[in-house]
Amino acid sequence: MAGPDLDGARVVVAGMGVTGRAAAEVLASRGALVVPVDDTADDVLSTDELLAGTVLDRTDLVVASPGLAPHHPLLQVAAQRALPVWSEVELAWRVRVTTASGEPAPWLAVTGTNGKTTTVGMLESILRAAGRDAVAVGNVGTPVVLAATDPRHDVLAVELSSFQLHHTSSMSAQAAAVLNVAPDHLDWHGSLDAYAAAKGRIYEHAQVACVYNAADPVTEHLVREADVVDGCVAVGFTTGTPSVGQIGLVEDVLVDRGFARLRHTHAAELGTLADLHRLAGPDGAVPPHVVANALAAAALALAHGVAPEAVRDGLRDYAPGAHRIVPVAQVDGVTYVDDSKATNAHAAAASLASFAPGSVVWVAGGLAKGATFDDLVVSRRDRLRAVVLVGVDRAPLRDALARHAPDVPVVEVDAGDTGSVMTHAVHEARRLASAAPADAGVTVLLAPACASMDQFASYAERGDRFAAAARALAEGA
Repeated sequence: MAGPDLDGARVVVAGMGVTGRAAAEVLASRGALVVPVDDTADDVLSTDELLAGTVLDRTDLVVASPGLAPHHPLLQVAAQRALPVWSEVELAWRVRVTTASGEPAPWLAVTGTNGKTTTVGMLESILRAAGRDAVAVGNVGTPVVLAATDPRHDVLAVELSSFQLHHTSSMSAQAAAVLNVAPDHLDWHGSLDAYAAAKGRIYEHAQVACVYNAADPVTEHLVREADVVDGCVAVGFTTGTPSVGQIGLVEDVLVDRGFARLRHTHAAELGTLADLHRLAGPDGAVPPHVVANALAAAALALAHGVAPEAVRDGLRDYAPGAHRIVPVAQVDGVTYVDDSKATNAHAAAASLASFAPGSVVWVAGGLAKGATFDDLVVSRRDRLRAVVLVGVDRAPLRDALARHAPDVPVVEVDAGDTGSVMTHAVHEARRLASAAPADAGVTVLLAPACASMDQFASYAERGDRFAAAARALAEGA
C-alpha cells in the first residue's frame, strides 16, 4: 500500500481513543473497510478476539494508536505477517488534501522530551500574526488526520510525540525541530537509543530546515544522520550569543543569524524578552527553557517565510497554557505553583531551575515510566528546602534523594489516598514551608517528574487538584 488509495482496503484501527476515532472517520470517508479494535471498549473487538479470528488474514493495513507500544501483541503479529503499520500521523500525511494554493498545507513539526506544546502554541501564534490560517495539531489536541484533510488551513503546526513518530516514515515536513532529548518513555521504546531514533524520524525528508538545540548534541547528531531534501539547512537555537547558522539571544534581544540575508555579518532582531513577559516566572524572569522554546518556534516560522515582525507580534500575543509554572495561591508569604505538565525528570529540572536556591518545597512523584532520578536530584538539590512525595512510584525518587540530598527533609503521602492525595500533599508542604522565615521567598512547587495516570486521569486533573487544595488553604488562612 504505497499510496493513499484506500478505497476497498480492509484497515484495522487499533485503539479507539481520540486519534483512533479520527483515523477511522477519515478512512471510512476514503472507502476503506474499518475494523476497530480496543481492549477497553465493549462494542468493538478486543485484541484477543481479533487474534483468535481470521480478520488479519484479510487485512491490508494496521493504523496503530500512539498508546500501543511496539511489543503489543497485535503489532507483533502484524510484523510477523509483514502487514504495514501506520501511525495516525502517517495516515494524515498520505491523505492530506490540497488547499487554495493548489498544494497541501505544509507541516512545521516539533518534537522533544519537553517544551513541545509551548513551542507549537508559540508557532501557531506567530503564524497567525503573519496572516496565515494556522492551527496547532497533533499531540497537542486536534488529531493531525482531521487537520490534514481540512482544505481551509494554510499551514499546520504539528506537535509529535515519539510514539506518533515510531510508525511514521513518509512525512516530509517543510521544517522540523527536536527541542531536546532526555530519558523518557523507556518502558515503551525499550532504550534511550530507540527513543532518540524515534524522535529523529521528524527530520527525515525535511524540505527547508532542520532546527536543533545547540546545547543538546543528541539533537545535532539526529540532524546529521537524517536523509533530507537537497538544500535543506540545519539551524541551531541557543540561549547564548548565536553563531552564523543559529538563532539566539544577545543580551535581552532575540536575534536571527540562521535565515537573515546578511547573517554572516549581521543579526536580524526578532523580539525581546519583554515580548515574553506573560511567560515570566514568579520572580519576573523568563525561564531559559521558555526562551529556548520561543527561539525554536521563531526558527520554524522563519523557515516558512514569516517576517521577523510577525515573530515579535506572535510572541507578544501568545498566552501560556494551564499547568505550566502557574502561581495558583499564596498563603502566609508562600507561593504555590502548578507545573503539573513537568511529567519527566528533564522537565522537572527546568522547572526547579526557575527558582532560587533553597527556596522550593517540591511536590513530586507519580508514574515513573521506568525513569531514574539521580541526575535530576544532583543538578537541582541546591533548590530544595524539602520534598513531599506522592504517587505509586515514590521509591526511585526517595532513593535518589537519600543518595544525593540526604539533608533535605522528605515526607511521603500514601499512594492509597487517591481522592485526597493533593490535599494531604499541600498540607504537608505548608507545614514544611512554615519552618522558613516569612521573608524567605519560599515556593511550594508541583513539578512531579512523573506521569499522572497512577492516581489521576491526566496531568491537568492533577494540577487542578493541587490548585484547588492550595486555594482552600488560602481561603482558610
